[in-house]
Amino acid sequence: MSFETLSTRTVYENPWLTVREDAIRRPDGSEGIHAVVDKNHGAVIVPWDGDRFTLVGQVKYPIGQFRWEFPQGAIDDADATPEETARAELQEETGLRAGSLERLGTLAYAPGVMSQHFDAFLATDLVAGEAAPEETEVGMTSRAVTPAEFDAMIERGEIIDAATLGVLHLLRMSGVDPWA
Repeated sequence: MSFETLSTRTVYENPWLTVREDAIRRPDGSEGIHAVVDKNHGAVIVPWDGDRFTLVGQVKYPIGQFRWEFPQGAIDDADATPEETARAELQEETGLRAGSLERLGTLAYAPGVMSQHFDAFLATDLVAGEAAPEETEVGMTSRAVTPAEFDAMIERGEIIDAATLGVLHLLRMSGVDPWA
């Protein structure tokens, strides 16, 4: 069962993303339109020191609220590997450098409207350093939390990022379960 793209047009574009509208034919033969946000492949990193996760927090403009999540970002350099992007995002957002970086899997951010996927990584053997957030990450801060504190933050609605929560399942499937 596949969709046929009849035509496509760019509706909006900036350096980080493109919004396009596709005229489509569905598998049943009916026609319609579908809006798609195209964004570069990304990385989500689980910094784990054996006792605590490191999270980053900032005001998320679209929802107008401060929220916590695992460090993450999109690949800006077309030649960068997902691992290089993960290492760069981790250091940029937290100042941490990972001695070990293990790929956990690939997920999609919001496949109903967005083409962007991301690779998830477990970062261990962490070395502290200076964070250097991008100018678009004004007010970003980081903190280390235990698994119990992480759960409490979810219960209080402080962590609502679907990528962060989805990566936890990949982490558990990898055999690393901080809650065990």
